[in-house]
Amino acid sequence: MSSPIYVAIDTPDLAKAQHLAGQVRNHVGGLKLGLEFFCANGHHGVHEMMKFGLPIFLDLKLHDIPNTVAKAVQALHGLEPAVLTVHAAGGRAMLEDAKAAAGAKTKVVAVTVLTSLDNGDLSDIGVNGAAEEQVTRLAELARDAGLDGIVCSGEEVALVKKIWPDGYFVVPGVRPAGGAMGDQKRAVTPREALDRGASMLVIGRPISQAEDPDQAARAIEATL
Repeated sequence: MSSPIYVAIDTPDLAKAQHLAGQVRNHVGGLKLGLEFFCANGHHGVHEMMKFGLPIFLDLKLHDIPNTVAKAVQALHGLEPAVLTVHAAGGRAMLEDAKAAAGAKTKVVAVTVLTSLDNGDLSDIGVNGAAEEQVTRLAELARDAGLDGIVCSGEEVALVKKIWPDGYFVVPGVRPAGGAMGDQKRAVTPREALDRGASMLVIGRPISQAEDPDQAARAIEATL
């Protein structure tokens, strides 16, 4: 069974990204490529990272009018990412069009509330109620729009799994016990996230900034 750990490759430097992937390839289940990497390296960079033979999670968090998002998803067909993100806040029509435009091998998952936000941040942008309420609301929207799953923090995944038992749940901002939180405000340990129902664990700095990334990945894998 493949590891649920996807290492976050958050660098514009292709050579550095390749080096990290080469170090951890035997102890992770896939590679997460986000905006920083994609804006610097585009399709070419993704193709280069595909050579490691690991599934690619393309975390672009697309959010625009439905037609624009659909065309953007179609433009990614040649990459065939295993997982692709869009923002749930884009609305039902955007979500439906994104899923319809995706390739058959690509799971489309909706970002609910970023793990860098807490209840105070949500209030600042006009969202009333706690983070878990907003996550639940957007999860129901994504489910009803036909998406494969959502992105949420480990604090909400158990709640969402109750209303969407067969959903695919991506949990970022995962931090090993005793690890630095960085800019994450709603984080749990890898074991806690899995126990609560996570399908994928996205782990960045605890692996990528470790003195020995391979050892760090192996140590996290051992807790699962």
